[in-house]
Amino acid sequence: MLNRIVDKAKQRAYWQENTALIRNLLIVWALVSLVFSILLVQPLNALRIGSVPLGFWMAQQGSILTFVALIFIYAVQMDKLDRKYGIRK
Repeated sequence: MLNRIVDKAKQRAYWQENTALIRNLLIVWALVSLVFSILLVQPLNALRIGSVPLGFWMAQQGSILTFVALIFIYAVQMDKLDRKYGIRK
């Protein structure tokens, strides 16, 4: 009985950390895709990366690179989380 209680508490903690990670990555995704690439595109266009306006670059390349980085961050963080809680594949 005690093992079941410990297991339930461990499961709850695991899923809380998992959903917190997902929430945080989705917030970054929303900021990059909506705020920087759409809402702030005009102010960001005043800055340049080489000869390209930053707002345009964020909408075309920066958001894609951020999304790929988020995938790798998620994979690495989930691997750490799985090891922390002893989840085996």
